[in-house]
Amino acid sequence: MNFCGNIQKDEKLLRRSVCGDDIKFLRFEISGHNAVAVYTDSICDKELLGREVVNPLFKYKGDYTLEKLKEVSLIAVTASGADVKQAAEQLLDGSAVILADGIKGFFAADLKKFEVRAVAEPPLQTVMRGPREGFNECIKTNLSLMRRRIKSPSLSVTTLSVGRLSKTAVAVLYIKNVADKKLADGVIEKIKNIDIDNVSDSSYIAKLISTHKGSIFKMINDSEKPDVVAARLAEGRIAVIVDGSPIVLTLPYLLIEDFQNPEDYYANTIRSNFVRWIRVCALAFSVLLPAFYVASQLFHLQFIPLNFLLTIVNSIKGIPMSPSFEMFFILLIFEILNEASIRMPKYAGMALSIVGALVLGDTAVRAGIVSSPAILIMALSAISLYTVPELVETMSIIRITLLIVAGSVGGYGIILGIIFIINYLCAAESFGTPILAPFAPLVPEDLKDTFYISYLSEMQKRPRSIRNINPRRMKFSVGYKNTDKP
Repeated sequence: MNFCGNIQKDEKLLRRSVCGDDIKFLRFEISGHNAVAVYTDSICDKELLGREVVNPLFKYKGDYTLEKLKEVSLIAVTASGADVKQAAEQLLDGSAVILADGIKGFFAADLKKFEVRAVAEPPLQTVMRGPREGFNECIKTNLSLMRRRIKSPSLSVTTLSVGRLSKTAVAVLYIKNVADKKLADGVIEKIKNIDIDNVSDSSYIAKLISTHKGSIFKMINDSEKPDVVAARLAEGRIAVIVDGSPIVLTLPYLLIEDFQNPEDYYANTIRSNFVRWIRVCALAFSVLLPAFYVASQLFHLQFIPLNFLLTIVNSIKGIPMSPSFEMFFILLIFEILNEASIRMPKYAGMALSIVGALVLGDTAVRAGIVSSPAILIMALSAISLYTVPELVETMSIIRITLLIVAGSVGGYGIILGIIFIINYLCAAESFGTPILAPFAPLVPEDLKDTFYISYLSEMQKRPRSIRNINPRRMKFSVGYKNTDKP
């Protein structure tokens, strides 16, 4: 339905399209003709509307046409036309819609004013050195943070609207002369094909465009830090920013990314290598230690050193539960305490952690319900798991699964379970990229930034594991003979 040019009828048409007490109609005159500025009181800047739009139009005495009125406005015009539905969409997006008697159309002035959280250090990806700013819930702020870091005309930004009700703005970013355009076009097409009523967070987009929806391993990475997203874009990845979410998606995803902390690239290289290996060992320790402890008690006592075995035997006297059920019980208690401490208010959560860790654990051991070695094993496992926080959810599931297998089959079941997981990872792909690269398939050039990080001067090419059209990211040092084509 289109506007007819009669201000009273056009106003009624717009009232039918949008409803709400916060939809306001400001009447004024333009060159002796009746006009109305329609805006949403909760998300529109009223002061700016009066000063930069209504006042100049009220004083205007020139040609009375839609194009001329658009030029008079001192605010950028986001849309114009005669469609009532389009005008309603602009109104609900925060723009002010201007209607005038005798003009069969409208124009919308960009006057959005949302209350947004200030740019601050992200709570999950903190660093001791390096940039501390993180994304917030405003897509414009997040895009400005990316533009500030990548001042290149090659940075492509494609904005889409997703959600029949929410009309959520989604921006897809990539660097034209680096990223594979087919990959970027494929991601954009997938997002365009999403048919859902509401998108509240970027996790909605991740789940809807993921290539393996039933996998316990994620296929799309995310980050709260602009410097991390900028680095991934420079490697040829695609970034997806969703309005209302401080989490930015990046794809394709490699499993090794979760072991790469942003601080590794800002700290001393030797120290970074040491810490990265600690993460790898700690993660393996956290997943396998409870399962091997149970399997050793039930099936492989010869694997336990004699002195430690005597300590375990003395500790488990009078324990009513079997080793597997005992460990599973402790793991369940840890998961409940962890979930409760997150959901409860901050100070109550701190008290809960103290009560759960000290009082409950000590009382359970004294009462003879569980043994002290089992408590120690599970505590070490729980602490070690958080050295790689991005994999906590996935590895928690694998830890429980291996614990059940260990209690049923023993060490051979654990080995078979590990083989199954590795086999699954070797076959899994994220948007055409094997997530286990550069190990499977083996890409020797990309091993410089895996469990071992080389010096920055040695990483002169972009990762071959990520599809890109420009492999060179750094000029060769002086005295080095360049034998490659540019």
